[in-house]
Amino acid sequence: MKSDTSFAAIAIAAFAFTSSAALAQALTPNQQLARDIYQEVVEINTVTATGDTLKAAQAMAARLKAAGFPDADVQVFSPAPRKGNLVARLHGTGKRKPIMLLAHLDVVEALPSDWTTDPFKLIEKDGYFYARGAGDDKSMVAPFVANLIRYKQEGFKPDRDIIVVLETDEEILDANAVGIQWLLKNHRDLIDSEFALNEGAAVGMKNGKVLRIGLQTSEKVSFSYKLESKNPGGHSSAPSKDNAIYHLAQGLTRLAQYDFPVKLNETTRAFFERAGAQEGGAVGADMVAVAGPNPDPGVIARLSALPGYNTLLRTTCVATMLEGGHAVNALPQTARATVNCRILPGESIDEVQATLTRAIADDKVTVTPIGTPVPSPPSPLNPQLVGAITKLSSEYWPGIVLVPTMSAGATDGVYLRNAGIPTYGHSGRVGDINENRAHGKDERIMVKSFYESTEYMYRLVKMLSTD
Repeated sequence: MKSDTSFAAIAIAAFAFTSSAALAQALTPNQQLARDIYQEVVEINTVTATGDTLKAAQAMAARLKAAGFPDADVQVFSPAPRKGNLVARLHGTGKRKPIMLLAHLDVVEALPSDWTTDPFKLIEKDGYFYARGAGDDKSMVAPFVANLIRYKQEGFKPDRDIIVVLETDEEILDANAVGIQWLLKNHRDLIDSEFALNEGAAVGMKNGKVLRIGLQTSEKVSFSYKLESKNPGGHSSAPSKDNAIYHLAQGLTRLAQYDFPVKLNETTRAFFERAGAQEGGAVGADMVAVAGPNPDPGVIARLSALPGYNTLLRTTCVATMLEGGHAVNALPQTARATVNCRILPGESIDEVQATLTRAIADDKVTVTPIGTPVPSPPSPLNPQLVGAITKLSSEYWPGIVLVPTMSAGATDGVYLRNAGIPTYGHSGRVGDINENRAHGKDERIMVKSFYESTEYMYRLVKMLSTD
């Protein structure tokens, strides 16, 4: 008998393959437009450090201008070489403040030698689109551009302006990034909005069944610390136990065994309550139980063993980079590690540092913050947005509940929230909750879901832009 996981993979692949085969035979003009734009932007290498987001921004601008948008409403900014941001606007009546549709053009590195397909070609096979950026985040870039063109072609007159912002440098988490931070500083007037829709939450599926519809309202704070051990060193022929690499390694081992305490907030408590009821089974029961006032330690332990749920329970810190020593025949004088933490909103950066120091438990290993944290307040649940999503999603996924989520991954929504523009992660794209290939090998999304989410977002934005 096959395992549940194997059965789920086969069921999803069969479902996706059948759907994509039918779609390939008869794409509608709108679907073909979205696919063409998707392929074009995916096949422009926009790796943050070495690629060209300016080229991608210019390509998307050309699409919009060819569809009839005037130059004044499609602006490309290049704050640095090979860096590009696009701001495009569909004018409405001005009855209400604009809505922003935010997506990022840059992607993380992908080594072709690691992949089974060319990461910079849009490959369609077995019911999936494969490519770097196939999901993160060009699967939002393409629908936003295609739908804006569609509104223009239809003569749609919303009661608010619809602003599409395609930014660079989202992936680098750097104060020197020239994406949304640069736009807020230099062109706030062009992007000022009542709220923004961004990446950050999808429609979660398990074993081929949709379980929940995500609405990301808050994010953990991504922040790193440098761990360092120093030693006078010496010749490797006369070693001692006082070794910088050993001190660091033993401290990291203790850190690996440490769990930060469980701390639920309003968003994560609601997530576990609602999502647990939908998930069912033993895991679902544990999810509901952990949201209660005094969860059993066994419940916490079982959920903590599941990385996707563990990250919602607590602050997490993990070693991500390591270096040490200076010569093969010398005792190490320095050993360093970088530890990346995802810190719960409202938790003290200083206290996390103090906790790391206690967990490492070695005064010969120092813990030093790297950079400046960027916390942001949660976005309030917007009644109009929640109402529109609830109404529309009931047509696509009847009986499935909307669940507020906190993202463990960082997005540039933090900068918008801090600038007073509430930001919500929502895409309408279905994805398996047990698969996350973003930033990894063979990144992919289901073909059927790409077309479905494009139409879903077309309708949602329309609903949010009319009385």
